[in-house]
Amino acid sequence: MFVSRPKIVHGKDLRSCVTMTDTRIRGKSNLVASNVHTITAHTSDITAVAYSHNILATCSADKTVRLWSTKDYSELPFSPLTGHSFMIHACDFSPDGSTLSTCSTDGTLRLWNMKCGECIACLSHPSNCAIRACRFSNTGTKLVTGGDDDSAFLLNVADKKFLRSFKGHDESVVSVAFSPDDNYIVTGSSGIDFGGDLLVWDAQYGHGKFLTSFFFLSLFIVHRSLIKIQTTLSPGGSPSSPIRKFLLATGGKDNLVKLWIFEGDVGSVNVKVTLETMLPGHKETVQWLCFSPNGQYIASCYVTSCAFSRDSQFLATSSNDKTVKVWKLSDTSNIMNNLSGYESGEDSKPTSEGRLSQAALEMWTVEDVCQWLSALGLPEHEEKFRHNAIDGKELLALTTADLETLGVVALGHRNKIVRTRDVCREAPSPGQRSEPVHTPDEFLCPITQELMRDPVIAADGYTYDRPAIVSWMQREQRSPLTNLELSSTQLTPNRTLKMMIHKFLQAS
Repeated sequence: MFVSRPKIVHGKDLRSCVTMTDTRIRGKSNLVASNVHTITAHTSDITAVAYSHNILATCSADKTVRLWSTKDYSELPFSPLTGHSFMIHACDFSPDGSTLSTCSTDGTLRLWNMKCGECIACLSHPSNCAIRACRFSNTGTKLVTGGDDDSAFLLNVADKKFLRSFKGHDESVVSVAFSPDDNYIVTGSSGIDFGGDLLVWDAQYGHGKFLTSFFFLSLFIVHRSLIKIQTTLSPGGSPSSPIRKFLLATGGKDNLVKLWIFEGDVGSVNVKVTLETMLPGHKETVQWLCFSPNGQYIASCYVTSCAFSRDSQFLATSSNDKTVKVWKLSDTSNIMNNLSGYESGEDSKPTSEGRLSQAALEMWTVEDVCQWLSALGLPEHEEKFRHNAIDGKELLALTTADLETLGVVALGHRNKIVRTRDVCREAPSPGQRSEPVHTPDEFLCPITQELMRDPVIAADGYTYDRPAIVSWMQREQRSPLTNLELSSTQLTPNRTLKMMIHKFLQAS
């Protein structure tokens, strides 16, 4: 039994509020993702992003790596880093942030000094093939690479020498990862007749053959970043020869995030990997995924890559549109926990002195309800609700039996709809409050700095109060925050944020 499990984040983009749910442990955990910065300096597709404690690295098909301060996202004086002659595929910081690794189609792995930007090593596989993946070990003493020679290589960082190779795939190695204890390496390929396969290797004792393999069958391609392994020790492990249990996440062209239980006895060739669960939601290939450093979340995306900051408070995403977007992540349960007397979580209910606020839901139209279903990851039920004219008032009255009558067959879906609706309308009574409430910054309009009543998302990806942004666009065609030209005047209701503001008003 694991001590903790991550919540899952997945989506094509994070333009509006994102719901992140741990479908296995807790039924709800909402994050608000606010776009706080956009990087537009690259001249071609952004292929990967990586965070150290104080630097964000972005690499591109334009052959450059750019470095940005995480304080104000200004570019560092020694950026960009140049030297690669073809597309850069991946980048990764050492755990202490002193070194950045990059790899490229030009067949080289480069190591960079993060104090001055100097290239301190330029290495290649013996075949001089394109290198598509690189990853530091958790101690920073080793680094593993994967390339078009169907092999992975283990590098000793101190003397810049390759220790051994791992051969067993029949196609390019496109993703690599260390286990948290650095005893194992997992490599991913688009092999086995393009079905996608993963191989597990002993990183410490040098067993020449892979320890175990497992295949995706319907996957076709394992996404390029493959895996980050998050772990807790099994309670049954002994100090002398602990049996390690890891939670392994993968994604690919079957549009699924898959979680696997990885078990291994250190030093033994006996390793077992079993599928734990599959997480649907994507409608396209899962190109990249990553665990947050605190182990609470997994982010998965259709854009080219994503990376959490070291404090897990920010998420950077990159795209073929030549931009990198930085998102501030705010847990709505934490926001509500800051309101004295408010209890979040599945078991929280209004006290006898409390009340149920229905204002946030009663004003919803049928289309509002359908969009809410889509945000919950249940778009297959939109037509049923639309056909039966389920607006906000009707939604409030629905029971699980009513939902079954509507044709929502899956019990889990019925429970999710009712549970999420109930959480949206819960609020404590004013009598429960004894201290002044600080309005969260996420609830303030960037233009007026006042509490938003009708939050909408503009073409720049930011959320504004509707009257304020409409008035702004009548005078200006540029973003109030970035000063870049707005591509359209379309405004999308930010319904999740609107519900949160209603709950905040009721609680305060």
